Parts: sequence; structure tokens; C-alpha cells
Amino acid sequence: MEAVDVVIVGAGPAGLATSACLNRLSIPNIVLEREDCYASLWQKRAYDRLKLHLAKEYCELPFMPFPSDAPTFVPRRGFIDYLHSYVSHFRINPRCNTAVESAYHDEESGKWHIKAKKADLNVHEEYVAKFLVVATGENSKGFIPEVSGLDSFGGEFIHSSKYENSQKYKGKAVLVVGCGNSGMEIAYDLSNWGVKTSIVARSPVHVLTTNIVYIGMRLLSYGVPCNIVDFIVVLLSKLQHGDISNYGFPRPTRGPFYIKQRVGRTPTIDVGAVEKIRRKEVQVFPSIRGIQGSKIEFANGEVKQFDAIIFATGYKSTVRHWLKGGQDLFDGSGMPKLCFPNIWKGKNGLYCSGFARRGLFGISVDSQNIAKDIDLALRSERVLIGIPDARVC
Repeated sequence: MEAVDVVIVGAGPAGLATSACLNRLSIPNIVLEREDCYASLWQKRAYDRLKLHLAKEYCELPFMPFPSDAPTFVPRRGFIDYLHSYVSHFRINPRCNTAVESAYHDEESGKWHIKAKKADLNVHEEYVAKFLVVATGENSKGFIPEVSGLDSFGGEFIHSSKYENSQKYKGKAVLVVGCGNSGMEIAYDLSNWGVKTSIVARSPVHVLTTNIVYIGMRLLSYGVPCNIVDFIVVLLSKLQHGDISNYGFPRPTRGPFYIKQRVGRTPTIDVGAVEKIRRKEVQVFPSIRGIQGSKIEFANGEVKQFDAIIFATGYKSTVRHWLKGGQDLFDGSGMPKLCFPNIWKGKNGLYCSGFARRGLFGISVDSQNIAKDIDLALRSERVLIGIPDARVC
């Protein structure tokens, strides 16, 4: 059994940022990661053409800006290189291949007990910590919805986290389910390489461009009210794309930044898919009614045949699979009960980072708040028991 001040579960950007902030304050911490590398979503489960959809100044982790020569919208490879530099600079040492199986707060000792399995060695490990930081985030496990007849589908179906590029789909008919950022970008990528591409638009969506989002973010940073910002960016979107409902994408009644703040749903940032749809190089369908073999029936009654389905249908939290207790912070689905910006702190030394649905910017805010709060708690504890703080001596 290993004792430490802080255990962080998850070595994605949220876990790395929290560890870096703690390291700057000389607070001992251990980062546990179930995958064989840190930032596995970026290193192993992101498609090749992915770029950060927000300008780099909104995607920096605490205390390290991107290099001055980095492009405004950093590509996947560039962001991975940035994370490598971040880990090295702040001397973060994630313990990979270590899957947390349970964590509970012991009322008698006042500490968290964490049990984990070291997959590569097939051994179990135990940790005891004063503080537990859940940094597995909202994108822990790819979600594929229940679809009638999906088990009868004769072709390949995957979650978008398994998609790398379009090469193996050349000459095939592929259906992308979901018109969020991943779905639209994958559809664009497939179409670029001659794949017969279709996409399912399951719900209303705002479609913006990176530049329109950047304008909106800048206006918000200057204190312009959200409703005015939404009016401006929707107007710019209409000027850019016209009425997207004509292409099968109904627009929500509330503005994109309002929706982002209220429910965390990000607007879709177009990388060229709308023009593909306008030219009928990508076909749009409503929700799937059912599947029979290779034939898929849609809500409008149309039936089409496909060779593969890519579900760009989001992710689910896995917190409730291993965290015992913590009902004050997490609901039954493993998402925080509280709203931004007070989303990061629970009771008994329980914290969460990466759940604010505000991307890397939200991670930066959470990780700094968590480190400051833990530092204050440890200082207060030392004062109570009469131990001088070596960090200020």
C-alpha cells in the first residue's frame, strides 16, 4: 500500500494539468492511467486530420503557452508534441497500464483508498490519499446508441474514436451517424477520398466556422453579453452557409454560446463538409429507424444500403464504474451535479477536472482551482498540528 497526498485518476490533459499545478506547489501526487500512454484520446483515438477547433490561446494548459510559431489552430500532431513538452517540463510521471477498479472514502481514517490493477504485470496495487482527483473526463468511453437491427448489420460498424483515415473505405458506401464536430469532419474526410458518404443529422445543430467561433470567443472575452454574441455569430453563419435547414440541418432556437454555457453542447465547426453537402457529394438523412442486413431504413422512410457505419455519437463517463460514494459531486451517469464554475469540488477531498464541458480552457481553470484548494487545505492542516511549512521556510 502506497500513501501519498493526492491521487489523480486519468492522464489526459485534465490529469496532466492538475499534476503540473500540484508539482509547482511541491505537493506529492500520483497519476494513474488505464491506457499504455498519457493523453490516449489524442495519441491513439483521434483521426489523422484532427485540429484543435479553438484558437491556441483558448487551448493552453496552465503555465505553458504554445510556441509562438505554432499555427492558430493547432493540428493533432502539434498538440501531442505540446503535451510531451508539458509532461517533461513539469516532471509528470503517469503510471500507465494502471486501471482503477475501486475508490472509496474511509470515514475513520479520513482518507481515500484506491485499488488498481497493473495490466502489464497482472498485479493489484493499493493507494491511500488525502485527496482524490477524478480526471477521467466526460470522454472516457465511446458511446454507440441502441439501434434496432444493428446486430444484423453485415458490414463494419465502429465508434468514431476508432477512425483513423479514409483509406480502407475507398469505393465503399459509408454512413456517418452524428453531425457534431467528429461526424462532420469524418464525413468531409471520407468524401475527399472518393468514398460514397452519407451522414445522419439526429438533432438541431449550429454550424459555424473556426473564424466565426474565434470572433465569438473574443467578443465574450471583452464582456459583450452572450445573447448579442449569439445574434452576431448566427448572422455570420447564415451569411456564410445560408439556411442550413435546406440541407437537412435544423438550427436550434437558442444561440450556440448560450447552449454551450447551459448544457455544454459545442456548435459544429465546419471544415468544408457543408460545401460537400451543398454539392450533393455528401447525402444527409434523418435518424435511423432500423437496420436489416446491409440495408438501413431512415425516419423519412428511405432505405439505403451501406458497407460501413461510423458512429460519431459522443462519449460517456465511466466514473460510476469504480467510484464508491461521491454522490455530492457526481450524478448516476458519472457527470458532475454542479454547474460551472463551481463544478470541481466535492466533499471529503474529492475533486474533478475535465468535466466542465468547456474544453481545454475549462480544464485549465479546474486544475488551477484544485491545486490551490489542496494547497490551502494542507497548509491549514500543518498550522493546526503545529508543523512549519517547509515550502515557505
